[in-house]
Amino acid sequence: MKINKIFNYIFILGAIALAFTSCDPQVVDGPQLGPKPSADQLSFTIAQGADDFHPVIANTSNITGIAKWDFGNGNKGTGESVTPYYPLSGKYTVTMTLYTSGGSASVTKEYSQDVTDYSYFQDPAIIALSGGVDNLNGKTWVADSLAQGHYGVGPAGSDGTAWWSAAPMDKSGFGAYDDELNFKLNGFVVTYTNHGKSFVKSYQSGVSFYSNPVDAGGDLTVDYTSEPGSWSISTENGKQYLILSGPTPIFPTFDVGAVDGKYEILNISENKLELVATGGDGNAWHYLLIPKGYVKPTVKWDLNVAAGADANTFDISLANVDIPSGISISQVTYDFGDGSDPVTVSDYTQSVSHTYMRQGTYTVTATLEANEQQVKTSTVDVAQNSPDYVPFQPNVMVMYNDFSEVQMEPVLGQDCSVDVVANPSKIYPNKSAYVAHYSKSNQQWANAYLQLPAGYRFDLRTVHTFSLMVYGKAGDVVLLKLENTDLGGNAWTTGVEAPTYTIQNDNTWEKVTFEFAGAGTAQGQTGDVTTDPTYSNDYYNVVRIMLNPGNGTGDFDFYFDELQGPSVEGIKSAQF
Repeated sequence: MKINKIFNYIFILGAIALAFTSCDPQVVDGPQLGPKPSADQLSFTIAQGADDFHPVIANTSNITGIAKWDFGNGNKGTGESVTPYYPLSGKYTVTMTLYTSGGSASVTKEYSQDVTDYSYFQDPAIIALSGGVDNLNGKTWVADSLAQGHYGVGPAGSDGTAWWSAAPMDKSGFGAYDDELNFKLNGFVVTYTNHGKSFVKSYQSGVSFYSNPVDAGGDLTVDYTSEPGSWSISTENGKQYLILSGPTPIFPTFDVGAVDGKYEILNISENKLELVATGGDGNAWHYLLIPKGYVKPTVKWDLNVAAGADANTFDISLANVDIPSGISISQVTYDFGDGSDPVTVSDYTQSVSHTYMRQGTYTVTATLEANEQQVKTSTVDVAQNSPDYVPFQPNVMVMYNDFSEVQMEPVLGQDCSVDVVANPSKIYPNKSAYVAHYSKSNQQWANAYLQLPAGYRFDLRTVHTFSLMVYGKAGDVVLLKLENTDLGGNAWTTGVEAPTYTIQNDNTWEKVTFEFAGAGTAQGQTGDVTTDPTYSNDYYNVVRIMLNPGNGTGDFDFYFDELQGPSVEGIKSAQF
């Protein structure tokens, strides 16, 4: 051993008041619980074990109960006889608490550990976690927020990813990704730094150290300041566990109420820490962490889109792929941006071909899965419709959504809520089982909207009316307008509005027709949207419905149903 390492060991040992593990054996023969014990009925022995570092501690009380142990080193155990591990010299207070049906009592005894197990410091897990004896400032870990599954949950006994696996940056803004855990070998001190806020499971809201809980996507962000604690690594039944304890909660960036602060180590290396813990809900919770400041090697690649067999077909593949050692690509998923089903390939060298039926500009998206998820996009310009494309322009309404049985596309809410609910008045003229409920609060231009899939547009040349069933408060005004979303945030400049409708009666279904013949061709322009070839066909792709537009003070709501409109250019007749 190098001289400087010997000095480091001596320095570390002088600061340690901690030891490390027990095997938590099962209670023998399932004792029958009795009356509440008293301390004078309790006793236990500490005897020499198989070596100098594993004493045998046994319950010798004259009353039957369940014995739980605190070994004075941050670790705990349960059972009539336990064998903790004390690798470091020092004096430790061992506490046995005996539980019966009538209550519990405790008794303590001091245990002196006179020798040190220097091999403990050579454990690869301890070196990887703390940086080893040469790193007196310790090693800091953070959540691997860019990796799939940096948090997860599954059934008890699993690796904690079967039910949910967090996507990259899935919990942004909830107070988890700036949290740090520093592990020092000197004193086996762990410091949890959270910058004042922590991300916790909702069932942890009752923890006394937490305050000001705020909803964080079903869980909570809480105000919290942590104090330093202690850490240890134990081996039980061939598995290694990281144990965190302290005067205040310490956890790897997301508090799930890990039982006894115990985390099974699934994988540990210089740059990776993978853990699973039994949470306070009894489920298995998964964690992935990396050293602070560590930049993982990633696959380098380009997305290649090339002309295919004809003007409407494109060959899509990866190019210039560079895979670092130790990393593999599990799959690549291509989304062609025209509403068709994405295609996933397991062989990243495989090229895929796609034929676009309609003229337009489309965004191709490739999602590569390796040690982290990577996404790249490319734009495809299709100059003309495919010869196989058959437009569908019947003189009937085909855009339709009744919220019960037929939904061409879902209706969503912008700055308002739009929910499918039971019909509040299931009588003529609307006997539908389900309808849409719109509600807004202090929002001028909140709208319910239906957007057509990529490449599809309304055809206003023959049929130029939209109809709607409305149910609300008499005097409230309903507006229906069309827009082209190709302009992104400036889509509103393309808007064309039909004359508004004022609800006539309280809480009565009324049928409304919105007529676009004669409406201006765009925001602030004159003309007729139904006859101008720029706007009448292949232009508008979103319907927006507003209640009391321009009124941004107060709460407003109404119900609507049976949204119908003109034909949609881009749908083949074979689909109907």
